[in-house]
Amino acid sequence: MSEALVNVRYMVDDVETSVRWYTENFGFALLSSHPPAFADVKLGSLRLLLSGRTSSARRPMSDGEVPHPGGWNRIHLVVDDLAKEVARLKTAGVSFRNDIVTGPGGSQILVIDPSGNLIELFQPA
Repeated sequence: MSEALVNVRYMVDDVETSVRWYTENFGFALLSSHPPAFADVKLGSLRLLLSGRTSSARRPMSDGEVPHPGGWNRIHLVVDDLAKEVARLKTAGVSFRNDIVTGPGGSQILVIDPSGNLIELFQPA
């Protein structure tokens, strides 16, 4: 059986900025890019669809609500050394929503992408 992809869609404010941010900071590979509407990037079995303001995914719903970036849902990336990753990303100017939180399962921190979407970095206990 071939590797299955998991597809996640994020609404973004600027497709080109988002592609650059995900590829430079987390090592995602660019699959396709059609700015300003859409791009998709891949990391392992995760395909992240980046939908800009002109993409069909951003069209108003029947009740008039318009999809937008942000919220509390997030992708979850497992790392070997959380403190080292945080230091590397801070040096690169990446923003964080909180400080490292440690619980019984491990440690985590929330990273904020350029559009306000969250990425959780997690180091298992």
